[in-house]
Amino acid sequence: MSDPALTLEVARQFLLLSVLSIGGINSLVPEIHRIIVDAHGWLTDAQFTELFAIAQAAPGPNFLIVTIIGFVVAGVPGALAATVAICGPSSVLTYTVAHVWDRFREARWRIVIQRALAPLTVGLMFGSGYVLSRAADHTWLAYAVTLATAGVMLWTRLHPLAALALAAVLGATGLI
Repeated sequence: MSDPALTLEVARQFLLLSVLSIGGINSLVPEIHRIIVDAHGWLTDAQFTELFAIAQAAPGPNFLIVTIIGFVVAGVPGALAATVAICGPSSVLTYTVAHVWDRFREARWRIVIQRALAPLTVGLMFGSGYVLSRAADHTWLAYAVTLATAGVMLWTRLHPLAALALAAVLGATGLI
């Protein structure tokens, strides 16, 4: 049986994060990590990284990480509470803003805001990658493989799964 106070705290944390999800849930990974691992100690770095990998491998939306974290921390009630908390407020806000946003599609301020949010979102995504690599990589070789994989994905046309497959082989053989 889940602790109702813990379930409420999980919901509260994700409710606060909900309105900050510019660029999607993956842009919130550093803050989710800080709250879940560093502030509350509900998960370890390794557990967080593993749950993120599971959520990304599973078909479906990126917010699955939140559902899985809620489940691990507080069971089924935690999963439901985390999911509703992360999706509810941001969905209502998005619906409201989209209505206004569409009305002002040619306005100069809208174009400026859109252009300003693009690099912010990219920066948040890079921050997520940094936090995940710090949580998962513990040797110089692991950091090198992470950097090489990122470089291959950013600067070549090689399919990202090729780089990830090589990294998986290195991990399976115990090299990293």
